Amino acid sequence: MAAQTDLKNNGKILTVAVATLGCKLNQCESAGIAEMLVARGMTTVPFSEKADVCIINTCTVTGRTDYQSRQLVGRAIRKNPGAMIIVTGCYAQRAPQELSSLSGVHFVIGNTEKALIPEILLKAKNSGEGNFCPDLDKNEILVSDIREEKAISALGASVFPEHTRAFLKIQDGCDAFCSYCIVPYTRGKSRSLSLEEAMQRMALLAANGYREIVLTGIHLGAWGRDLQPPSDFTSLLERITEKRLVERLRISSLEPREVTRGMISLIKESDVICPHLHLSLQSGSDRILAAMRRNYDTAFFRELVWKLRDAIAGLAIGIDVIAGFPGETQTEFSATLAMIEELPLAYLHVFPFSSRPGTPAAKMTGQVAENVKKSRVHLLREAGTAKRRKFAESFLGKPLKVLIERKIDKGTGLPTGFSENYISVAVRGSGVKVNSIVSAVPEAVDGERLIANAGAMSTL
Repeated sequence: MAAQTDLKNNGKILTVAVATLGCKLNQCESAGIAEMLVARGMTTVPFSEKADVCIINTCTVTGRTDYQSRQLVGRAIRKNPGAMIIVTGCYAQRAPQELSSLSGVHFVIGNTEKALIPEILLKAKNSGEGNFCPDLDKNEILVSDIREEKAISALGASVFPEHTRAFLKIQDGCDAFCSYCIVPYTRGKSRSLSLEEAMQRMALLAANGYREIVLTGIHLGAWGRDLQPPSDFTSLLERITEKRLVERLRISSLEPREVTRGMISLIKESDVICPHLHLSLQSGSDRILAAMRRNYDTAFFRELVWKLRDAIAGLAIGIDVIAGFPGETQTEFSATLAMIEELPLAYLHVFPFSSRPGTPAAKMTGQVAENVKKSRVHLLREAGTAKRRKFAESFLGKPLKVLIERKIDKGTGLPTGFSENYISVAVRGSGVKVNSIVSAVPEAVDGERLIANAGAMSTL
């Protein structure tokens, strides 16, 4: 019997459900996997529904995400007896044997091999003479040494169902090796998408109707260093701004020392780049920062935040912070909390320290008790909630440009979206449409969200 090149099963359209944990890069790659499978004749369904193929794109940045990944695998197996179960992503890259041992898993696929999923499924179907999943009792591990990977995967998407913002992966991997982080071991060396391909993909996303594109990467600020000739992230931003391929460009997380003077000037003058930066602080203690192998101190970070606030009107500055790093004393935690309260921040992403096998921090003495970490996380999140509300309140009565999403505010029933400086806004007004950019004047705060009246509207 001749091998088939589509993923239909004797004329039946097969279904695939994809669940994603972790970062925006994972979200981008999951969308790319789904897009490839649809192109081969499959159709996507929500992960809550039954499917012929279930793909779990995992994260392993913390012990909790490992647990959540295993939960999703178990849920897929119980809900879909007889389905093909594929586990991929960073957990699969780090511990393939561990996931392969779960009864009901058929393929464990590494990050490099994600793009091969359509071919893997075709091979499985054709080897069974038309039966899509010929042997449910066997599994296979397809995980290579990602540290040997020299090129960035082409895996990405041109369509993001249910999203009004698109994610463009321009960088992968990391060479920093912070003492707590497993990512360099699961994502490999820093690798960049070429300038030409980045611009082509951005143009395609814009042509598909996306008003806002989010640049994503594992170590975004390292973009271009590995290219020939080498380039830098600010140069990429300058090119995007010059070409004006998209109405709004948003930058995901950056390292503090990669926010250059040129980048600050560019964001200040640009009407394309959103006034929103997310920076990794991690701790307000210089001793802890050194133990984490971070390349800045608290004085540098303070100066940077105030410089940004003074230079760019309306700028939202978000930060990452880790509670309970090994050896963190109560005094050092208090210094972190005081630093956060002092700085003009818009929001916090708070993480309890999670020991990752194979990282230097996992072997450090002075591991902080779980109940202490939990208490510190609670205090930091309270501070983050207060920061988010205060930042939102500062824009009462001031017009904001809001990209309307598909979500509806439960409390008011109003359509919602995000302003250019990343404030959640519920918009009141007739004719407010999904994927329109609305000029809205906030009149009230509801929790951390603004309630605004719509004015002028830009539609496709």
